[in-house]
Amino acid sequence: MFLTSLITKDQTNVHCHFSKITREKRSVALGQRGNFRGCTIWLTGLSCARKSSIVYALEEYIVNKGLSAYCLDDDNIQCGLNKNLGCSNDDRVENSRRIAEVSKLFADAGFMCIVSHSSSILEDRHNARQLHENAQLPFIEVFINIDTLYESSKNPDLSIDTNIVSSEKAIEMILNKLAEHKIISPILVYPVRELLMCDQRRSESLEQFPQMDKFDITSLDLQWVQVLSEGWATPLTGFMRETEYLQCLHFGCLMKGHIENQTIPIVLPCSSIDKERLKSNSMIALCYNEKFIAIIKSPEFFEHRKEERCARTFGTTDIHHPYIKMIMESGDWLIGGDLEVVERIRWNDGLDQYRLTPIELRQHFRDLQMIQISLFPLTSACTCTCPTSGFISADAVFAFQLRNPIHNGHSLLMQTTRNLLIEQNFQNPVLLLHPLGGWTKDDDVPIHVRIAQYQAFLKEDPDDRLNRSRTVLAIFPSPVCYAGPTEVQWHAKTRMVAGANFYIVGRDPAGIPHPSNKSKDLYEPTHGSRVLTMAPGLNQLHILPFKVAAYHRPSKTMMFYDPSKHEEFDFISGSRMRNIARTGQQPPDGFMLSAGWNVLASYYQSLTVGS
Repeated sequence: MFLTSLITKDQTNVHCHFSKITREKRSVALGQRGNFRGCTIWLTGLSCARKSSIVYALEEYIVNKGLSAYCLDDDNIQCGLNKNLGCSNDDRVENSRRIAEVSKLFADAGFMCIVSHSSSILEDRHNARQLHENAQLPFIEVFINIDTLYESSKNPDLSIDTNIVSSEKAIEMILNKLAEHKIISPILVYPVRELLMCDQRRSESLEQFPQMDKFDITSLDLQWVQVLSEGWATPLTGFMRETEYLQCLHFGCLMKGHIENQTIPIVLPCSSIDKERLKSNSMIALCYNEKFIAIIKSPEFFEHRKEERCARTFGTTDIHHPYIKMIMESGDWLIGGDLEVVERIRWNDGLDQYRLTPIELRQHFRDLQMIQISLFPLTSACTCTCPTSGFISADAVFAFQLRNPIHNGHSLLMQTTRNLLIEQNFQNPVLLLHPLGGWTKDDDVPIHVRIAQYQAFLKEDPDDRLNRSRTVLAIFPSPVCYAGPTEVQWHAKTRMVAGANFYIVGRDPAGIPHPSNKSKDLYEPTHGSRVLTMAPGLNQLHILPFKVAAYHRPSKTMMFYDPSKHEEFDFISGSRMRNIARTGQQPPDGFMLSAGWNVLASYYQSLTVGS
């Protein structure tokens, strides 16, 4: 489409030919669902202006979002297509012309073509722009550190001074410009989308609240409100509407102009009575324990087909599954709609200081200056003091998600990961120790006990196996669904939102014993890690599957399981560990750090005394 050619009068046998493929069809073939994004982003500036680092980082960001982009770097083209050109004025003009022609072809094919070219002459850039405009293709001119040696355009699309702007900020500025031109969705510009009201909107809402119809939510609903409001479920703007719900159930993704992994439905159930009472409202106030929590705007009501939801999410409809039981007991309708949350959710349980939002975690991990990371004060359940703060600047963040106390097998996984990253030339990998802090089943260890146990492990370990000065301990506020390979994608996606680029996954993540047959697992233990390596929409996250760690009797340590020495290993299950703690026994030497075990044993023995 829109091919142009420089045809001289003597070239009477050369004609333009037009493709029969429309740009819309081509974009569908590229997986862009009819949204044509072909354009050229032309970065120009002197050498050492960081053009190449910006264009390749921009290309990586766009491609990781499932969109098509390609870089044309000046130096690379000089080594190939333009290697026969020298430094004369005519060769300079021809060099720019060829780059413009090639970039136009990429753009016409539906790619976002990102050019890094030191084109200091205004006429060369004008010709490149005119070439694209004649082909009805967007051309975005970006100046990088332009000085007096350049013939400046009157109105460049964007001007960036990398002496005062970081590469990350420069990429954000370019993405904003692409969004202005409607080439990409604005959702792509900001990796975290919080849903909290500004001060003015909060004041207005508090005035409107007495006149609004109200809907009381449960503590489980409130946990999902927290997840949504802090941006963990970006790009969701509230509880799922029916279209988003169907995309989640059937595809495990959200289609927002690009693919976003979202395997767990985030929905708000309501009864038929409440549905009839609220269906004509344009806004609904959500309340918890008579406190105004949030507003749902333009609410949409649709049927809560519980059996289908459970079958597709969990692979079973067994009512003995703890989360399925809650679903089956919930309302017959779902409320979807945009969410505005009055203020940050606080539980006032002594643990709010651990509930860092994705933006707060990113601030820790991505600040270009040195950041002080402190292991936060322990809860009232523990009398230990805090370990010393350290100073870090992370060049890799690896996340370890858990819902159980840490034993030495876990620390082996985390140690091995850190060493692996150092071998890959990362200078300062940082561990995000990120336990689930929302609803869990009754026999799981409560979050306040787990946090105390993690703190004891970090503080008292004489070998400092987790490297306490390079570890950030925070709580992930999501409820646990126990949905196995389906849920582990949600866990990984949220850590990616928080700024992690590596994710550790072990045996049977988010798994549970079969609800009707406790002798076997509901999910095949290796499927979680295998699914994660194939999951769509998680391209920015490197998945690190590991072998199972078990207690090795001869060495009295936790080691990676060797099937050829099966008789030497002891698999200490969670139920067995709980029974040992409850009865006042000691675990095998080398299974768990004694300071961590003491926290766990004290908790279980207190339950025994109480009962």
